[in-house]
Amino acid sequence: MTVEQLQATQHAQPFSPYRIHMADGRSLDVHHPDFVARSPAGRTIVVYKPDDTSEIVDLLLVTSLEVLNGQSAPKRTG
Repeated sequence: MTVEQLQATQHAQPFSPYRIHMADGRSLDVHHPDFVARSPAGRTIVVYKPDDTSEIVDLLLVTSLEVLNGQSAPKRTG
């Protein structure tokens, strides 16, 4: 997964919720474009969760992005 692929998914019009899959098997759902912030260097992102917590993710550990097409997905925690 590249930074460009994340940016394309993040800035798609109209926005569709998506799931970030990581190498350790965890996943994070992004339900709104404002719920992700990228570091200036571009290596990490911060994903804000609905419960107002956040998680810092190293993009080198992201294996894929899954577009959810507006479907509500079961929440998986890691």
